[in-house]
Amino acid sequence: MALLLKVPSIVCTGCGDTITKAIQTVESDASIKVDIAAKTVTVEAKASDESIKQAVVATGHTIQGE
Repeated sequence: MALLLKVPSIVCTGCGDTITKAIQTVESDASIKVDIAAKTVTVEAKASDESIKQAVVATGHTIQGE
């Protein structure tokens, strides 16, 4: 099942690249879609939701609703 994260701090493709790389350190084959306009990150991965969220927060971004 896909994990949908609202990340209001995404403002550019650089932000999306940073988040993508961070998630890939948790799981290299994760399917990651960053929507800059909607400020969302959709992740399909075997890793736990919590470990993916921690990777995003570690980049300095915030997850809305957390």
